[in-house]
Amino acid sequence: MDLDLVFLGTAASMPTAQRGPAALLVRRGSERLLFDCGEGTQRQLQRSSIGLPDLQEIFLTHFHADHFLGLPGMLKTFALRGRDETPLTVYGPRGLRELFNRLGPFVGRLPYPLTVVELEPGKRLERGDYTIEGFPVEHGCDALGYVIAEPERPGRFDVAAADVLGVPDGPARGRLQAGEDVNVASGRTVSPADVLGAPRPGRKVVLTGDTAPSPLVVQAAHGADLLVHEASFLAEESERARQTLHSTATEAAEVARLAQVRLLALTHVSPRYFGPELADEARSVFPDTVVPRDFDLIEVPFPERGAPRLVKRGARPHRTEMDSDSVEAPMIERQ
Repeated sequence: MDLDLVFLGTAASMPTAQRGPAALLVRRGSERLLFDCGEGTQRQLQRSSIGLPDLQEIFLTHFHADHFLGLPGMLKTFALRGRDETPLTVYGPRGLRELFNRLGPFVGRLPYPLTVVELEPGKRLERGDYTIEGFPVEHGCDALGYVIAEPERPGRFDVAAADVLGVPDGPARGRLQAGEDVNVASGRTVSPADVLGAPRPGRKVVLTGDTAPSPLVVQAAHGADLLVHEASFLAEESERARQTLHSTATEAAEVARLAQVRLLALTHVSPRYFGPELADEARSVFPDTVVPRDFDLIEVPFPERGAPRLVKRGARPHRTEMDSDSVEAPMIERQ
């Protein structure tokens, strides 16, 4: 099951020529989950190699304008292109219903089912083979980060051991992989522990939204494969970060170090910075740090297949699909 994150908007507060406001698309298999929807998100999708999918779920971290202003236009675009049956659910912290009440006159009547769900911190959405859970962050308003986590998987099946024990090919081996005992022709009972290796961890991705450095984030992100943490400032602006309940690159890196994550991705970049200076500062504390740009993506393989990796320009469209932008082949930055 492929899992990656497409960075559609990596700017703080307002768009720049190089970065759009907050928006992040998580792709897991055929699923598409959008986290935050800053101004111009639908155009970012249309300019990418992905296009604008009929999203069925959107998650908002909080209700500062740079994180939701793209939502009304996207909802109307879905309606204008004939969407009438595919439902859409928007999740967010307390205050989401009030936000939609205020947006109502701008959005108007929609032809498709729209559901608004306010999530309490700690509320877990069960998705069968993974979960999405909101957790509180420190930003001076009702705000949530999100943990996307997969459960532990069975260990690898030892074919040679199964042959020695007389387990026939077919359903019996499938039952062992599913955790059931089976009886073989010799009369022996074979248990999963006889033929399976150690359990393999699932993947864990943590998205903070806007937040001051917080032990709540350290706890939520512990052992994550990928932590996407805001870094609105350099350490020289730490007083400004404290006043606005944002984080410096150093503080985000310290959170990643304490949480023992595999890769830290810094986003919510202030217009005063280009990105490399944030990366340099953070790497002095946590070396496995990247600062994605718009249309970069991060692939998150299963842990036994390697570390998460940044693919620069991985979601840029092909040259024939672009207007005047130049495109280079995707570049993979391995950690």
